[in-house]
Amino acid sequence: MSPKPEQKQQSRQSEQPQQSAPASPADPFTPPDPEQARAHRAAASLFRIAERHAGSDEQRRRQIHPAVLSPHEAVRLVSFLLSGAAQLHDGEPEVDQADVTAALSLVPMVRGEMDELEAGLLQMARGRGMTWQEISFGLGLGTPQAARQRYERLVGRTATESAAD
Repeated sequence: MSPKPEQKQQSRQSEQPQQSAPASPADPFTPPDPEQARAHRAAASLFRIAERHAGSDEQRRRQIHPAVLSPHEAVRLVSFLLSGAAQLHDGEPEVDQADVTAALSLVPMVRGEMDELEAGLLQMARGRGMTWQEISFGLGLGTPQAARQRYERLVGRTATESAAD
């Protein structure tokens, strides 16, 4: 006796791989979303550095803005503690590899903020009539062409980052 057509179809369906729902974030076989992972790492990095090295009023006085630990401040603080430019306070843990990794995780964010700040400043300088020669002098560059190329790279990079957000 041969199987009925309905049974053949059911048999074929069970042999085909089932389409599953998107994997959950806890699925160890699905790579994480890079942007989401980067944002999580940045927040965890700020929290780690703030908790370990900016937890007391005395420790926060080492910062430019004692009330807020920005990414720039966190990178600066770890760098200063490592170099000896800032001293550890009593009971403060030594800067460890995880602190350095946390600070390094924040560097792209700090660089992006600085790029946006510089691009805006250059746009305002041009808007106020400054020449590329004057701008190149202010930036410590040798030629007006170098200043203009720098501006174009910054605008291109910050526009790309803004579009990704």
